[in-house]
Amino acid sequence: MPHVPSHAAPTAPAIEADSLSVRIRRAPILHDLGFTVPTGRITGLLGPSGSGKSTLMRSIVGVQRIARGTLTVLGRPAGTASLRREVGYMTQDASVYRDLTVLDNVRYFGALHGRSAADAREAVAAVGLADLANRKAADLSGGQFSRVSLACALVGDPTLLVLDEPTVGLDPVLRVDLWDRFRALANRGATLVVSSHVMEEASRCDSLLLLREGRLLAQLTPDTLRERGGSEDLEQAFLGIIRADLERQAAGLPARTKEHAA
Repeated sequence: MPHVPSHAAPTAPAIEADSLSVRIRRAPILHDLGFTVPTGRITGLLGPSGSGKSTLMRSIVGVQRIARGTLTVLGRPAGTASLRREVGYMTQDASVYRDLTVLDNVRYFGALHGRSAADAREAVAAVGLADLANRKAADLSGGQFSRVSLACALVGDPTLLVLDEPTVGLDPVLRVDLWDRFRALANRGATLVVSSHVMEEASRCDSLLLLREGRLLAQLTPDTLRERGGSEDLEQAFLGIIRADLERQAAGLPARTKEHAA
């Protein structure tokens, strides 16, 4: 697995958004988001399909234009050129070359960050594809193909790793294995933002950002989600928060969005 610096994490948040709004083709997608992402932790970005998770992630990595507000990443405005070597990004659709082998794909992306062939082999092994390193990506299963994309994101040794639904379509055993790897990265100092629409995965995160229809419903911990949602089942708890939000809207009350996540 790529090395993550083990020095003490800074106290400043890895990501900070203030009144962040995004429009695509003049249509509002994200509405006045305000949140912080703690350094050296796993933050889950959760919500149903179409809630704005991918748009927010694209904004964080600097490939989405911001309409209003600010978004600071590792102390700099999102999209700053110097961030390219510090932020790893795995898109929802795997970004690999089908006619190259697993290892050649990872070596290519590693070379863009000045990483060695040995680093590429470590990244391939970290996602459990060492035995398939010389197989062409086109010959892999869907889950294996996604893991190649993850290895390409890991090989650059990022300070911040942004993963857009990295476990979608994977079997339960492999999902658990990947989350264990994510935890190991966070324990070594990396910051991870991981999106999912599978609420069970929320329990593996240190803090959560809950989105619905482009609005931030809450920023909290999994335990606080259970408490506020009135259920030990995280999916039911999330639905409970949605119901409470709808009731506040109907009553004309302001949205309750942020609670500090320890």
